[in-house]
Amino acid sequence: LEAQMEVENPNMKEWTDMAYALDGFKDSVQIALIGKYTSLSDAYLSVIKSLKHASIECGHKLDLVWVEGTDLESTDENGEEKTDKAGFDAAWEAIRAADGVIVPGGFGNRGFEGKMLAANYCRTSGKPYLGVCLGFQAMVVEYSRNVLNWKDANSAEFDEKCDHPVVIFMPEIDKDNMGGTMRLGARDTKFTHQHEDGSMSTAQILYGGADTVSERHRHRYEVNPDRVDEIHGSGLKFVGRDTTGTRMEVAELPRSEHPYYVGCQYHPEFQSRPLKPSPPFHGLILAATGLLDAHLEKAKAAISS
Repeated sequence: LEAQMEVENPNMKEWTDMAYALDGFKDSVQIALIGKYTSLSDAYLSVIKSLKHASIECGHKLDLVWVEGTDLESTDENGEEKTDKAGFDAAWEAIRAADGVIVPGGFGNRGFEGKMLAANYCRTSGKPYLGVCLGFQAMVVEYSRNVLNWKDANSAEFDEKCDHPVVIFMPEIDKDNMGGTMRLGARDTKFTHQHEDGSMSTAQILYGGADTVSERHRHRYEVNPDRVDEIHGSGLKFVGRDTTGTRMEVAELPRSEHPYYVGCQYHPEFQSRPLKPSPPFHGLILAATGLLDAHLEKAKAAISS
């Protein structure tokens, strides 16, 4: 017996239109990726793909510039002033020339100071910035040091004895066994806070006004709950938190202070798709291309309708 089955041709119009549009992009957007594993680009494959998805959505070619975090530091691994400044100068020139900056996740102390320096530069210069996981924590440590004036603020991952541990080891995580002991998988984030003028956070608007979003996690350290109120009250707003309200998931500066300074503890790159870019990545590229204001206005109109 011959089985007969009718198969409907899938509607590929959106994909076809996207494929043809790619060939016609004339403008580029330059993003500096500050990492620790830049000699192995596959380490950031999901991040790269997410930046590409967002760039396509914005009608731009992606020009990705790699910057090693340690190259942004003026001292070497021994704490001595670098004698060869060529790499240092080139790294900072790349940051200054870029349209936006992303600091993705990672582990370990190497390059963390450089990532904080980049966060500081972006915060104070108005350069669009997205921090993911460790990049989010770098934002918090940098802000604590330079705005709250907690000069020794750090992550307990790097200095357990500092007086201001603004990032700490999660109490339920096993410190001794590293394998499979992180906070992993999809977790809900609730957008709990608006800005002081009553406006919805940039992150929430990018997520279409959703009250709760589900994103994937992979971390052992979190923002210290005991320091949240002081940091939040000083201006770096923790607008997204877990369902208990105790774990910080999304931080940003108000748009009245910065065009796009956003960080998230979770890894939004894991759910990005070519026709549906990750909202935080989309926001970075929109800001870097000068398209964010118009997009947010359109999104806010859709949310309120």
